[in-house]
Amino acid sequence: MKKFSLIALSVLLAVALVAGGLAAYAWHWASRAVEMNAERIQYTVPAGSGVRTIAQVMKDAGIDVNADGLVALARYTGMDRQIKAGAYEARRGDSPRRLLERMAAGDMVQARLTLVEGWTYQRIRQALRESPAVRQTLDGVDDAELLKRLGSQYPSPEGLFMPDTYVFVPGTTDFDILRQAYRAQQDFLQEQWEQRSAGLPLATPYEALILASIVEKETGRTEERARVAGVFTNRLQRGMLLQTDPTVIYGMGEKYDGRIRKRDLQTDTPWNTYTRAGLPPTPIASPGRASILAALHPESHAYFYFVARGDGSSAFSANLREHNRAVSKYILGRN
Repeated sequence: MKKFSLIALSVLLAVALVAGGLAAYAWHWASRAVEMNAERIQYTVPAGSGVRTIAQVMKDAGIDVNADGLVALARYTGMDRQIKAGAYEARRGDSPRRLLERMAAGDMVQARLTLVEGWTYQRIRQALRESPAVRQTLDGVDDAELLKRLGSQYPSPEGLFMPDTYVFVPGTTDFDILRQAYRAQQDFLQEQWEQRSAGLPLATPYEALILASIVEKETGRTEERARVAGVFTNRLQRGMLLQTDPTVIYGMGEKYDGRIRKRDLQTDTPWNTYTRAGLPPTPIASPGRASILAALHPESHAYFYFVARGDGSSAFSANLREHNRAVSKYILGRN
């Protein structure tokens, strides 16, 4: 009996030593840096992926992690139930535990895309196509279909997307980014429409968006936006033609070569405000918040004309005689 007890004790001691050794090895493995073929490696965890699938994704990306070990560690720590789908970045020196902790916390990689004030819709689409972080889904989708997907009743996608910097997880679709920008523009426009100045010659928020897009293209100076908007407001109230070159350029489309000629001003298009009264049928660019505010809160003054000085600012005139003098000075170079 005594001999049996010694044998049993020896077996238990051996098992304990083996278990301890395995535990020590497991702790060491979980804390040791994984081998990587680059300093930083990005990878994407698809929705619904198990830990073994994730381990294979990481290995394919160049992160040499042991699948069995990662599965066991994830189950032991409970992190297998916390991992969130998305894009992640592994950094040289990361351990299996650190990799799991990052995925369980949802510490994802983020990309940025800036939509610039004054960009046309086509320029926005170009920026989306050129971003390697954006997943392309809109190739072959025409404007009518895009508007339908957005739930929009507007006749054109022009001007409907808020210029801003958008932060997103790599792999986000082009449509998802456009939808976010569309909602931001609509929310801001509607909110500001409710607070607009009284007596504006604008019947709808969409008309305010159209006017804001003209203001956006006519001046880059924040301090002049409300004054420029005031000129167009005065002209609309008087029933005068807006006669603004950016609308003519927009109507020319690909025919515009960087110069606008007299015949261009005389060639009728739906956007030619030299040949057609009132606002054009759609925005001509993407107006930012400042231009929308200017259109809805124009400066009250007696100006009906303005001309570029050549330094980014404009000279404003109350009548045609003053305007002609300003044109002579700043455009023709006559004193």
